[in-house]
Amino acid sequence: VQLQASGGGLVQAGGSLGLSCAASGRTFSVNGMGWFRQAPGKEREFVAAIPWSGGWTLYADSVKGRFTISRDNAKNTVSLQMNSLKPEDTAVYYCAARRYYGDFKAANMYDYWGQGTQVTVSS
Repeated sequence: VQLQASGGGLVQAGGSLGLSCAASGRTFSVNGMGWFRQAPGKEREFVAAIPWSGGWTLYADSVKGRFTISRDNAKNTVSLQMNSLKPEDTAVYYCAARRYYGDFKAANMYDYWGQGTQVTVSS
């Protein structure tokens, strides 16, 4: 499975940005998708996740109510809409895919990773 992330960029605090992740290859093996982020000098952290079949979503407390994850199975894409952005949201954002159910917040449970896209929120 190959993942191609797009979107991101520079935005002022309080603004919005949208990220998209296109999956290709053996997508029939994918059970769930997630977004993670990594700020300079910090570990990669969970942002949001959604099963490929839909039905529920999962968010980190720090983004709950501001970010929305969604998927389009017909297009094999997963999106992350980010509203009310804060400077602390600045990071490289990665999309990831997993083959099995389990702890959706655990990065080591994901099998495939996109290349990352930079999100910068200015104060």
